[in-house]
Amino acid sequence: MKKYFVQNAPFIVPTTDGKLIEEHHGKASTDNNDISIAHMVAPPNWSEPFQTPDFEEYTYIIKGKKQFIIEDEIIILVAGQSIKIEKNTRVQYSNPFEEPCEYLAICKPAFSIGNVNRED
Repeated sequence: MKKYFVQNAPFIVPTTDGKLIEEHHGKASTDNNDISIAHMVAPPNWSEPFQTPDFEEYTYIIKGKKQFIIEDEIIILVAGQSIKIEKNTRVQYSNPFEEPCEYLAICKPAFSIGNVNRED
């Protein structure tokens, strides 16, 4: 048995907001509950509702900028920067800028719609 796995076909998460989500490792792609790793591209002027996830989330910005509202603080990251957000922290992710934002998101334990706790 091989001691490695090369992901050549990430799970493309269906979205309705123009955001590209390619899960390379995680619940949907490799049935891994411990961690999820996804490549994402958020289009210009994209945002999602506030959430209070039951997981730590690490984000690394590859291109563009991304805005985070964490509790009541606004943080903007640019290419080459990263952030770790502790679980059970209220956060909103958005790209209110004019260019797409490409980034990696790592969640531990793995992301699932059941543990993201999005607000209406």
